[in-house]
Amino acid sequence: MNQNSSTNMPWGRTLLAVTLFTIIAVFLFVDPWPQPQSYHVFADDRTLLGIPNFWNVISNALFLIPGIAGLWMLGSGDHAGIVPGLLPAYHILFIGVLLTAFGSGWFHLAPDNDSLFWDRLPMTIAFMSLLSIIVGEHVSERLGRRLLWPLLVIGAASVFYWDYSESQHAGDLRLYGLVQFLPMLLMPAIVLTYRSIFDQTRFIWVVYLLYALAKVFEQLDTTLYGWGEVISGHSIKHVCAALGPIVLIYGGMRRRPRQPDD
Repeated sequence: MNQNSSTNMPWGRTLLAVTLFTIIAVFLFVDPWPQPQSYHVFADDRTLLGIPNFWNVISNALFLIPGIAGLWMLGSGDHAGIVPGLLPAYHILFIGVLLTAFGSGWFHLAPDNDSLFWDRLPMTIAFMSLLSIIVGEHVSERLGRRLLWPLLVIGAASVFYWDYSESQHAGDLRLYGLVQFLPMLLMPAIVLTYRSIFDQTRFIWVVYLLYALAKVFEQLDTTLYGWGEVISGHSIKHVCAALGPIVLIYGGMRRRPRQPDD
């Protein structure tokens, strides 16, 4: 596949630079903050079938679907919608999604800082590998490939650093916050700035929308559960988050490399 080319938008590189340096500056000038213990308290704590926090736990099983489906797609041999050089990044992405089902499920079974570590680690694997993929498909395949392992190390280090800082009674979430939110802000900027080597990118925006909805429902956990005590916002968050990689698989199977005259 040909190397990617810029859309030549005059504001493109400026947008990327401003986005990157603004976010980094915010984290440089914000004091360290520990993990709020209120994060471990969820509206729906019902025990069903002997499982505490049943719906928050069981809704994580949805991550098994895209995790397994994504790895099956990669193993099927139909890679027309995937850059061959980015196959490792795609494998790691879906492994991260698959592990999220177990890590997040474990956390919600007994929410505390120790179990939260296993919730966050696979999510950073998924975030960092997805950023590598977006860079590889829009900016440069070589750059995306080279960024994969450094990004994964940074992502894992952010979780280990947060966990260590909590053990020293000096919790610091800044690096993890940067790892979680920076990719989700940079990736749309990259998609807007650089033309994909594939003929379809609309599904990427659906993935971003689902991520945004997941964050909204997370904040509405108590509010939604208060409407009849049927389901909480956090459980719906898991549904939206699991739909994201499903859309990614669907789009990846439908798209094809862009033709030279496109």
